[in-house]
Amino acid sequence: MRRRAIRIMGGMETGSVGISRVFAGMPDVDAVRRLEEGMRALVGRGEPEVNLLTKMLIHGRMCARSIFMPAGTLLTGALLRRDNIFIVFGDVEVTTDGGVKRLQGMNVIPASAGFKRVVIALADSYLVTIHHTDLLDVTEVENEMTEEADRLQTRRTGYIEEVRQ
Repeated sequence: MRRRAIRIMGGMETGSVGISRVFAGMPDVDAVRRLEEGMRALVGRGEPEVNLLTKMLIHGRMCARSIFMPAGTLLTGALLRRDNIFIVFGDVEVTTDGGVKRLQGMNVIPASAGFKRVVIALADSYLVTIHHTDLLDVTEVENEMTEEADRLQTRRTGYIEEVRQ
């Protein structure tokens, strides 16, 4: 059960029955895992999984992980070990520490440890998380930030770009 991203029906409006069903019971970790099982079943029936290129920059005892999320994509994130900062530029419905919210434009919000995020991109969007770390190796940073690192798309060849300065 790795981080999953699939395409969902186009034209879904915020507050629609489809989005309400996706977020039922959120932000409970077990509810996110049930959603992941449903997504895995869809992929097993031929629904294509969306591969999201992750860019990572490690600098100044921080790691920034960024992805571009096309409109109509549903994403589940990994269970977080540490607090971090979550930045969104676009239009998404997302589980936050305070419940499900629609974020439009530029938003910077806290993301607490012990949390699994679910995001539906209503328009093309960029997502960035910023994690504190003393490590310099991408794999080690991923292991530090989540106990589900082996399930991340970045563990598959070709889905990560390490930005070096």
